[in-house]
Amino acid sequence: MTQAASGLTSELPGEERNLERDGGRISFHDTGGPGPLVVCLPGMGDLAEVYRSVAPAWAARGYRVVVPDLRGMGRSSPRWSDYSSRALAEDLLALLRALGGGPAVLVGNSISAGTAVWTAAESPSSVRGLVLVGPFVREPHVSAFQRALFRLALAGPWGAGVWANYQSSRLYPTRPPPDIARYRDSVRSNLREPGRMAGFRRMARATHREVEPQLARVTAPTLVVMGAADPDFPDPASEAKWVAEQLHGTSILIEGAGHYPQAEFPGEFSRAVLDFLGTIGHGATGGDH
Repeated sequence: MTQAASGLTSELPGEERNLERDGGRISFHDTGGPGPLVVCLPGMGDLAEVYRSVAPAWAARGYRVVVPDLRGMGRSSPRWSDYSSRALAEDLLALLRALGGGPAVLVGNSISAGTAVWTAAESPSSVRGLVLVGPFVREPHVSAFQRALFRLALAGPWGAGVWANYQSSRLYPTRPPPDIARYRDSVRSNLREPGRMAGFRRMARATHREVEPQLARVTAPTLVVMGAADPDFPDPASEAKWVAEQLHGTSILIEGAGHYPQAEFPGEFSRAVLDFLGTIGHGATGGDH
C-alpha cells in the first residue's frame, strides 16, 4: 500500500510511476516483470483503485498489471487543455510505448472503453485484446432534459459530493464493496482538489460520437462485460450484444452488477477476464482463479 502526494492511499500492487506528457503527468501503478501485459483503465470521475479487488490477483498469477489514472483524475495532473476521447487514447498510446510497445490487453471501463477501442484502431500491433466493461463507445440515448439535469448537478461547489454519492449509491446496485464508504470519500476528496472538478465536467460533456467510427477498424479479440443491472444503460443486455457484434467479439452479463463489476462482483469479473485471456493466448502461470 502506497501513499501519494495527493493524500490517496493505494491498494494497488506494484510501483507508482509517472509518465510525462505535453501538458501534464499521467500517474500509473506497474507491477513490472516479464509477464503478459494487462492495462486497466478507470472510468470518468473514478480512481485507479476501482481495480483494487482484481489487480492483486492477476499480478499473483504472473501478469504485468498496469493501472493508470486518467488525465485530470486520481494522481495524474489536474489541469489539461483537452479531455476528448482522442486525447485519452493518445495518453494510452504514449503509455504503451513507455512500457515497451505491448502488445497489451486493454481493460476499459465506461468512457475508457472508448479509449481502448480508439487505441486498438490506431495501433493494432500494440493491442492483443480488449475487455470493455460497461462500455460507452457510441452516443447514449439521453434526453436533453437529462443532460441538463446532470450538468446542473455537477455545476456548483456541491458537484464533487453529488458525484461521489451518486456513484457509490446508484452504480453499485446489489453488492457494494465493503469499503465503499472509504472509497466514496476518496473520490470526493480527489475531485475537490483544485482543477479536478473542472476537468471532470469537461470530460462529462465530451461526445462519444467520434469513437463509434473506430469500431469497424478494430481487429483485436474482444470481450464485453456488462452488469445486468447497470443503471447507465436503458437495456444493458442489448447494449452489450450490440457492442460485441460491432467488434466480432463475445459478451457476458454479470447478474446484479452495476457499472463497476470489477469492484462489485470481483470474483465473477476476474474469472471471465482470465478465461478470455486464456482463449487469446495471453495466459500466465500462477494459482487457480
